[in-house]
Amino acid sequence: MSEQKKQWHKIADSVNELFWQDNNMLIIEVDGKHITLARHAGQVFACAYKCPHASGILADGFIDAVGNVVCPLHRYKFSLKNGRNVTGEGYYLRTYEIRSDETGIYVGFDKKGLFNWL
Repeated sequence: MSEQKKQWHKIADSVNELFWQDNNMLIIEVDGKHITLARHAGQVFACAYKCPHASGILADGFIDAVGNVVCPLHRYKFSLKNGRNVTGEGYYLRTYEIRSDETGIYVGFDKKGLFNWL
């Protein structure tokens, strides 16, 4: 998606400023929306707060060795990179783009509004 169609929100000055749980995940609220942040292999990822299958809180799950977030309820796995369900159940996890530079860490949401399709 083009930069004009993203609204960027600063979430921290640095990765070390965030309060990571032992499972390298946390929940934050951005623009009135709860999202899950995950840290794996030196990268930060952002995804939906709840599993699309049965609404398990993803930050209560874990990240497997290859970088999939695993739901704590039924162990469905989703790629942190693109949200694809890798265990074959057919669900899709909403993911958000993360941008990091010398000014901080930002999460990008699609801009809201009637004419964003232009």
